[in-house]
Amino acid sequence: MAQGLSKARFLTVQEVADLMRVSSMTVYRLIKAGDLPAVRVGRSFRVSETDVDTYLASRYTQAG
Repeated sequence: MAQGLSKARFLTVQEVADLMRVSSMTVYRLIKAGDLPAVRVGRSFRVSETDVDTYLASRYTQAG
């Protein structure tokens, strides 16, 4: 497990917000609610790129 995490790409809250086109406060709410896993580094959070992809895929709905 630790081997996989060392190769994972971690994004800042602002990078996740830009990617999802939402505010950084929305990302913080998702982290606090436990919907988006995050790692705390000092006083800031980092989110695995894989976790962002998983979250978006689980929330995806077909329009129409």
